[in-house]
Amino acid sequence: MLGGVLETCSLEPMTGFYRNGCCCTGPEDVGSHTVCVVLTAAFLAFSKSRGNDLSTPRPEWGFPGLKPGDRWCLCAPRFAEALEAGMAPQVVLGATHERALEFVTLEDLRAHAAIP
Repeated sequence: MLGGVLETCSLEPMTGFYRNGCCCTGPEDVGSHTVCVVLTAAFLAFSKSRGNDLSTPRPEWGFPGLKPGDRWCLCAPRFAEALEAGMAPQVVLGATHERALEFVTLEDLRAHAAIP
């Protein structure tokens, strides 16, 4: 649960601001990559429409491109934006950092919790 030891979000694809599989954060993570989500086609299309294309591979950055079903450390403000638009993906609560609560409520995160 939020505030405890973080579970791994994903090692395949490798995620996290520090690319360690975890949604941990620090002062240099200005985007707050703290919400572990399970991606959907609808969310990927939404994110692309907002200027953040997560599905196209970018080998020059070591980015494989994401697909539905992948788990990813999403920026908390992007999750809040998707929530407001009715496009929020499911959240893996045990892998979500408590800093996400600076942008979204625990109730909203729980309402979108992925079933383990």
